[in-house]
This record gives sequence, C-alpha cells and structure tokens, in this order.
Amino acid sequence: MWLNSILDTIGNTPLIKLNKITRALPCTVLAKVEYFNPGNSVKDRMAVKMIEVAEQEGKLKPGGTIIEGTSGNTGMGLALAACVKGYKCIFTTTDKQSKEKADILKAVGAEVIVCPTNVEPEDPRSYYSVSKRLAEEIPNSWYVNQYDNLANRLAHYEQTGPEIWEQTEGKITHLVVASGTGGTITGTGKYLKEKNPNIKVWAIDTYGSLLKKYFDTGEIDHKEVYPYISEGFGEDFVPANYDMNVIDIFEKVTDKDGAIMARRIAKEEGLFCGYSAGSCLQGMMQLKNQLTKDDVVVCIFHDHGSRYVAKVYNDQWMMERGFLEVKTIKDIVNGRASKKLITIGPKQTVGEVIELMKKYDVENIPVMKDGISVGAVSESGLFNKIINNAGLKKQTVESVMEKSYPEVAFDTPVERLSSFITKENGAVLSKDDSGYYHIITKYDILQSLAK
Repeated sequence: MWLNSILDTIGNTPLIKLNKITRALPCTVLAKVEYFNPGNSVKDRMAVKMIEVAEQEGKLKPGGTIIEGTSGNTGMGLALAACVKGYKCIFTTTDKQSKEKADILKAVGAEVIVCPTNVEPEDPRSYYSVSKRLAEEIPNSWYVNQYDNLANRLAHYEQTGPEIWEQTEGKITHLVVASGTGGTITGTGKYLKEKNPNIKVWAIDTYGSLLKKYFDTGEIDHKEVYPYISEGFGEDFVPANYDMNVIDIFEKVTDKDGAIMARRIAKEEGLFCGYSAGSCLQGMMQLKNQLTKDDVVVCIFHDHGSRYVAKVYNDQWMMERGFLEVKTIKDIVNGRASKKLITIGPKQTVGEVIELMKKYDVENIPVMKDGISVGAVSESGLFNKIINNAGLKKQTVESVMEKSYPEVAFDTPVERLSSFITKENGAVLSKDDSGYYHIITKYDILQSLAK
C-alpha cells in the first residue's frame, strides 16, 4: 500500500497518556501529539483545508503564489501543500520566532521575510501589514489570512474533534488548548460540545496577550498587550476564528513556566514538544483543583521541539532570561564559607604535603609553580605510595605528583562537573573574575546539590 502524496499522512495523530508529570492528579491526562503530522505541527490540518477551500472558491489559481503571515508552523503546512500542488509561497514572520522555523520554511522552497515584533498590527512594518501589501502587489496571489479564514476552524471541526472523540470513545471531559488564531480550539471544541455539551474547553493564553481579558470582559484592551517570549499562541487582536461561546475558561501562563514545563515534558514523558505544549500542560496544572477522578483531559501538543532547540532547549538561552536556575561553580564558591586555596610547590617535600592535609583537613592539593598549576597531590594517591615506600616523606612533591586538576570556567553548571571529577581525579580548578583560583571537590558538589 502507498499514499498518493505527503498530504495523505496528515491527521490521525496519536493520543498518548501522560504518566509522570500528572501522577498526582486524580484524573487521566492525554496528549494529542500533533508533531506526528508531516510538517510536525497541528497547522498542517488547517493549511491544506484553507488551500482546498480557496481552490474551490476560485481564489487560488494554478501557478499562483500563496502569501501569509506566520509564526512558522502554518507556513510549513502551506509550503508542503504548495510543493505537492505546484504553488509558490511567500511568508512574513516576526523576529521573535526561532531561526529554525524560518530555515525550515526556506528548505521547502518558501521565501521568508522577517519583520519586527514590537509594532502594532496596523503598522506598515508588521508581519500582518507586509503580507497584506504583498498580496495586493503580486499578480495571481492569494492572501491566506489564517486568523480570519474560517476554513481554519473548519479543518478542526471536521478532523481534530472527531479524532479525539473516537480515540477517547466519547469519554473526554476536558479539552485544553494553547490558543492563538482560535481555529484549533474553536473547531475542535465546537465538534466535541455538539457530541457532549458538558465537555469543558479550556483556553491557555500568555501574559502580553489580550485574549483572556477579551474573553472575561468583552473589552479589547490594548493595555494588556506587551512583548512576550512564548511562541505560537496569544494574540494582540481577536481573530475572526474565535467563537468565545465554545470556551469555558481562559487561563494565562508565564513565559518562564511554559518553557520549564516544555523541558519537563521532554525529560519526564519522552515527548519532544514545542513551547506551546509546555504552556498548555502548565495551564491545565494551574486549574487542576477543578478536576476529579472520573475526568479524561485531552491537551493539544501543537508542534515539535526541534523548532526550539536554540531557545527553550538551550541552557544558555534559558539562563539569560532567568528561566533556568542552574547552579554553577560560582554558586558553590559563594555559598560556602571563605576557603583559602591550599597549594604546594613542586620542590617541597611529601612530608610537608601531609602536614598541610592534616592542618587544613583537605584531600586534594594543587601543585603550583609561578601561579600555574603543574600537578596535583591527593590523599588517596599518597596513601598507596607511602604504603609501599615508608621513606617517601623526604622526597619532593614533583616525584609523586599526579596530573593537574582540570581547569573549568567559573560559570560551568554543577551538573557538567561529573565529566571532570572522576574516581581518578577528585577535583577541578576554576578562576574567578578577579583571577583567583578556587578548588571544587566531590564533597563541594554533594553539599551544593543537597541544598
């Protein structure tokens, strides 16, 4: 058996039970893992549907150019369909989106124009405005407008909703979606509520988006809008795809909490998902007190983690934004009592080393010459040598010293020190910003991790 094109692989994504992160909850929590679509996101569904409807309505003609403003995932779905159907693609996106998303779009033949994030939607520089302008200027082009194109939510009404209903055998009680254009949550939620009006639909929003305020009050309050880091959901306007009557609750999640949860999903559940999956599950956890033992919760995990490797899954990026509380050598040094570095010269005797170890209660001493580490002496290493040679105390240190301790950067995370501190090597050296050396031992690491 074979398929006619890559587009035939869209849909029928798996529903996977979460076991570790949600183990304290009384209910069953299932993830609808949409990265199993060929474009690695839920957006494949609506991208193809919007193209099919545009073709039926005569808006998209053979050899035409598809133009859209996209955070990346919709663009990928459109680009795949364009490859199969013979269209060109021009996408505008924002400088907030990960570089990987733009690179992937280019890889499948799309032209990508990057626009500034921190401008109003009406600003001529915004990715909304640029895409609209291009659609007016380029002959035989079609502006997709996923936000107001109702074929977006129709795709989920026809596909995603029925799949979830069948996969849960109608037992679903809650649908949770990190919501942006409104297509996924409205289309899926509408279908499910038609099957069972008691199903609760929870929308997850981000701080910096106006959607929750609009849902709660009916007011479009631009004071709610400010730059945020979360990707793929939240909006600074209300797209036409929304039917707020389908939604029961809007819950906001911080950029930090969503990013940390995405990493937890990967490490604890083995699901390498994108930013919005973390925010979706975090939002559900914030509402966990509303869940009971008989509930079956379905969370939509929109896309794949490969598009966030340089961001959410990058320790440095996370630390720069204060999202990752990683202990470093600097933290160990600052957290322990002031500790003078005990060193010895290569021409001193083994007896002097032993006296230093007794006096200062240390097991590892660097051998220094002219301020440079040239070797090391350890209690365990000396013990083995002295047992076999009682006269060793009178010999010089250079005759018995071991290899120098590895020198590592002062901001090295504690977790990485395990590759340096081994059975044969009991410590590392690190130089602070003032140029002073510090020694870190196995004991220091254990004390740090225990706090």
